Amino acid sequence: MDYVRFPNLGDFKIPVTDVAFHIFGRPILWYGIIISTGFIIAVLLGMKNSKRFGLEQDHVLDIVLWGTPAGIIGARLYYVIFNWGEFGGDLLKIINIRTGGLAIYGGLIGAVVASYIYCKVKKIDFLNLLDFGGPYFVLAQAIGRWGNFTNQEAFGVNTTLPWGMTSDKIRGTLEKLEGVGVNPDLPVHPTFLYESLWNFAVFFFLMWYRKKYKISGELFFMYMILYGVGRFFIEGLRIDSLYIGPFRISQLLAASFVIVFSVIFIIRRKKSRIMET
Repeated sequence: MDYVRFPNLGDFKIPVTDVAFHIFGRPILWYGIIISTGFIIAVLLGMKNSKRFGLEQDHVLDIVLWGTPAGIIGARLYYVIFNWGEFGGDLLKIINIRTGGLAIYGGLIGAVVASYIYCKVKKIDFLNLLDFGGPYFVLAQAIGRWGNFTNQEAFGVNTTLPWGMTSDKIRGTLEKLEGVGVNPDLPVHPTFLYESLWNFAVFFFLMWYRKKYKISGELFFMYMILYGVGRFFIEGLRIDSLYIGPFRISQLLAASFVIVFSVIFIIRRKKSRIMET
């Protein structure tokens, strides 16, 4: 049993293990359980509220069945492509997602593409579906981030803030890294926590906002804008970012999504006002 410690809170500590239990001698990890729990909660809430968006529950289930594997594949491909040196062409290592290595942007892209194809075939309003799914997607993200906590990953640079955390595993990870400018003996930012709290805030805002918006697609655009803003700043604190040259890939994507969807949001609002006059 390892402990995550918070030295600036009187050395408060939380016992943490990545293994929940064993089945036939194989470890079942908290990482997978927590991500699955977030996903199931999001699906159940979505099913309960699908009629609000004129969606049949059968269609929602079909989209989940299509979108889930597409999202997992997209999330893994994104991570592997931009972190190829970690895998060295080892196929078994590439497909082993039990210990982490899923990139949320890749998952989002994969799920959206699969959903678009389904909507085209079934003649379902794609933007309406995105509006329906956006709040639940970010809720699943908020819950799933706690899987990073049990894995003791997705942390940031050193901090003197009260909630700065450390552990033997975090220290060991930092000692293996070179050129990141982080002291292994000092607490680090719990960036998984920052993103989880931000995503919960986005979820509650979107649930409020969906009672007020009138233009199709606007709820999803707002999700992409708000998530992108949070991810841009949080990513800047992390030490495990994927890079293209000197640039953090997730920061580039976050900034791009904020700009693109903000422009789309404004243009559609202006068009709507023109049509009303």
